[in-house]
Amino acid sequence: MGTWVLLLPLLFAAEAQAQAQVCSVDKTSLTVKENTNPGEPLLDIYVPQGQQVTLGPSSTLFAFRIQGNQLFLNVTPDYEANTMLLAHLECRSGDSVVTQLRVFVSVLDVNDNPPRFPYETKLWEVPEDTRVNTTVISETELEAQDQDKDDVLFYTLQEVTLGASSFFSLVGANRPALRLDQSLDLERWPNMTFRLLARDTQEETTEPSHTATATLVLEVQPVDLRPPWFLPCSYSDGFVCIHAEYHGAVPTGHRLPDPLILHPGPVYAMDGDQGINQPIKYSIISGNEDSTFSISVDSGNLTMTKSIPNAKTFLLVVKGEQADNARYSVTQVTVEARNASGSMPHFTQSLYRGTVGLGSGAGVVVKDAADPSQPLRIRAQDPEFPDLNSAITYRITNNSDFRMDGEAVLTATSLEHAGVFYAEVEAKNTVTSGTATTVVEIQIQPSPTGTPETDGTEGRPDGGQAGDRRFSEAEMAVLGGVLGALLLLALIALAVLVYKNYGHRLTCGSGRALEPQPQGFDNQAFLNDSDEANWAPAPSPSPSHALPAPREPEPPEPAPPSPETPRRLPEAPAKAADGGSPAAVRSILTKERRPEGGYKAVWFGEDIGAEADVVVLNTPASEAGGAGDSGSEGSGDEAADAQDAPGTYSIHF
Repeated sequence: MGTWVLLLPLLFAAEAQAQAQVCSVDKTSLTVKENTNPGEPLLDIYVPQGQQVTLGPSSTLFAFRIQGNQLFLNVTPDYEANTMLLAHLECRSGDSVVTQLRVFVSVLDVNDNPPRFPYETKLWEVPEDTRVNTTVISETELEAQDQDKDDVLFYTLQEVTLGASSFFSLVGANRPALRLDQSLDLERWPNMTFRLLARDTQEETTEPSHTATATLVLEVQPVDLRPPWFLPCSYSDGFVCIHAEYHGAVPTGHRLPDPLILHPGPVYAMDGDQGINQPIKYSIISGNEDSTFSISVDSGNLTMTKSIPNAKTFLLVVKGEQADNARYSVTQVTVEARNASGSMPHFTQSLYRGTVGLGSGAGVVVKDAADPSQPLRIRAQDPEFPDLNSAITYRITNNSDFRMDGEAVLTATSLEHAGVFYAEVEAKNTVTSGTATTVVEIQIQPSPTGTPETDGTEGRPDGGQAGDRRFSEAEMAVLGGVLGALLLLALIALAVLVYKNYGHRLTCGSGRALEPQPQGFDNQAFLNDSDEANWAPAPSPSPSHALPAPREPEPPEPAPPSPETPRRLPEAPAKAADGGSPAAVRSILTKERRPEGGYKAVWFGEDIGAEADVVVLNTPASEAGGAGDSGSEGSGDEAADAQDAPGTYSIHF
């Protein structure tokens, strides 16, 4: 025992000397993360003097290199490519291998790859009758792939079609199988679109985190689930339809040739599965007493085969069956046979308004005043028997300028006068003999571009042109205004003319003394107190209308003509310079002076011609009868007129 104790130090010294003669490393096993930079040394190698270290043949190919006495990675490690790397170290002394070492390098996984779907868009057809909780698309068909082997993917389903998430869901967060949660409705939801997301971390905020996206489109395929629906449905939710029931009325004693008009509409059914839309066949399965009615197999139109003599009600059960005979449904049609007497048509309007162009010939359609691009339609209906609306005829009772052509109003003659005309239209049901009337207001007006002259030879004995021109209302209004203004100006001018010529005589006629007036056209002969008449015309008025100086009377002319032969009056003097003014009229007194102090005077104008106005001035009423004895032109009717108003004068034209 003591000997061994003495030998232990010697043994340790020998072992240390032996170790000093071989290669060694600090670690034989280590770890690195994938994607590590290969420029950093992995470990140091102790190599004895006189020896060399190399990589042995069992080393991971191309994974390592030795520089000096240090071991390096020769490539960037990739966990998905190789999770464990081996470095086989050989220390040689000459050609002899002295020491062999093995260094194991474990590559740690890093989340450096995003998940990927094997598709961008997946289209999937789902039958409409798929049961709830059925897996529509399996997990293997929808899952994404991730090159990071240890990653766990988390899936999310997002709706693109609003409301689609109520029909489908995923089986689990890590199981992307698609499951049906609610019965499909082809009519309301023929297809639905979703967005499927796959994430390689449970939380989106985790770093690093990658997400993949794909689109799912599910098309609902029609399946024959529903029977035919008689329309309109009184209630429908897309799965069921409460069928309509039809009602109609026919007159007794008459067979209607056309299909019956029913409410709420004609007999019509369609396949409840609109995606399949099988044709429908119709038939009457009960209630058709004495085969009074027939129904079209294809259209469902119900017609009468014979008349019904007495009032009664038919309850017809009509069947609508798919053409493939897979499904059918039935409805009821109620037809009442009523007495037709006393059924009156009804107009929807008490007044219709139409318009037609002035000058339109016969056969022109009257347009609707509310919409001139459309013809005016006069339509009456029989509320009790709508089937008889086609039996209603129309006629105009009180206006020969228009006539009815069915429901249209036409002109019966050429329209030559503008204005508003009214016509009474009578509607008569030829079956029930009921009548109703309404009124049509028709406005005849020129066209916007003006109406050309019409041929007026019709009804003229000479066959010539009428020559009249039709004007629009605006033109006639303007013309009337102009003529009214001209008439007013003419009346004013006439009043001024009468006042200037006869105003002072009106004063004399009222019993006042005769005074000279300051008008240039007054008869200046009355200013002289001479017994002889003055034949000289009065001077023309000055612009200022000042009273001209008195002129000496000219020698009297020969004796006046006898009463039996009126004297030819001299010609009127030349027209004054002011043309149409009262000065253009000149007065010349006769040379006779009447016993009562009046003078016979004649007045001439340019347009008077040979006739002269006779004026009797200052004729006393007491001596009016003696005026006829003078033998002058003032005798006769003129003198009689003077007696009507004593102290006045008379003017005759």
